[in-house]
Amino acid sequence: MKRKLMLENGTVLTGEALGSTRETTGEVVFNTSMTGYQEILSDPSYCDQLITLTYPLIGNYGINRDDFETLNPTAGGLIIKESASHPSNFRSAETLDHWLKEKDIPALAGVDTRMLTRIIREYGTLYGRLFDEKDDEHEIFEELRAFQPTRNKVKKVSTTNAYHAPGSGRRVVLIDFGAKHGIARNLIQRGCDVFVLPYNSTAEEILKLEPDGVMLSNGPGDPEDVPEAVETLKALLGNVPIFGICLGHQLFSLASGATSSKLKFGHRGANHPVKDVRSGRVDMTSQNHGYTINRESLMGTDLQLTHVNVNDGTVEGVQHQEYPAFSVQYHPEASPGPDDSNDLFDEFTAMIDKHRAKKMTRV
Repeated sequence: MKRKLMLENGTVLTGEALGSTRETTGEVVFNTSMTGYQEILSDPSYCDQLITLTYPLIGNYGINRDDFETLNPTAGGLIIKESASHPSNFRSAETLDHWLKEKDIPALAGVDTRMLTRIIREYGTLYGRLFDEKDDEHEIFEELRAFQPTRNKVKKVSTTNAYHAPGSGRRVVLIDFGAKHGIARNLIQRGCDVFVLPYNSTAEEILKLEPDGVMLSNGPGDPEDVPEAVETLKALLGNVPIFGICLGHQLFSLASGATSSKLKFGHRGANHPVKDVRSGRVDMTSQNHGYTINRESLMGTDLQLTHVNVNDGTVEGVQHQEYPAFSVQYHPEASPGPDDSNDLFDEFTAMIDKHRAKKMTRV
């Protein structure tokens, strides 16, 4: 069965249909990772996006039970060069095509994904539509031009009810803006007692749990679409240690007085070099975001620049100069990707211990 992809600039690509049969419209983005398609497709930060994978063969190790970053993926669609119909891996439980059908995610195979990536790099991120080859292209193009994306993506992926992931040590509140499982997994591995709260939880609700620290998760979309979270973080600053990742980094920065803007085509992949400007150390990082904190906007705030992207100089990390709080734009929990920066979770727990010791000294 044939399926087509139309971009808002009029480009049309034809390939083979995989996964769900439904039509879908969304932002077309690309990810340069060579492995990790299961984690990418189940990452809530890809909510409603059509994900182009630049590595040419996808599905070759199938789908397994262990590598999901959420149980209910919200990716809009998948675009690949070649689909492996007979995966070979001892952990494989089902094929990619079968899983895509189960999760109602449409996909397109057999297209030149490198060419598509070059188009996105030239024009910037574009909206696209996956549709049946028999549909009228003129009508599809008019619908695509009139398309208005939703701005409630965080609400769509966040938990609606608070829940507890028991541990035996420091109590950490994880605010879920679209959290990957890897974040809670890293906290629990360090003995943290984790309470996961919805994105719109108030500072009063959070502090009522008497947390030793607050973790701000990753998530989809524009940080300016979540003003309630910014107000909550303003109230939390100074009361409890804070660590933010990806969207959490952006929201923390906005709450501290910085501003954000959209990148031309974003950073999505598992090999982005990031430099710690304090030590000169360079880590290879996993990234997935379309927005960035404006570097010049840090002037006049209490934020100190700590990390920069080696490729384009964009802000990759900040630290509050008065309060125990810091954040990074990339993913120290990886999944997929390198774990070079995994020690940031240790830095967070050390910050919690130092803050607790200070409080006890005052008492």
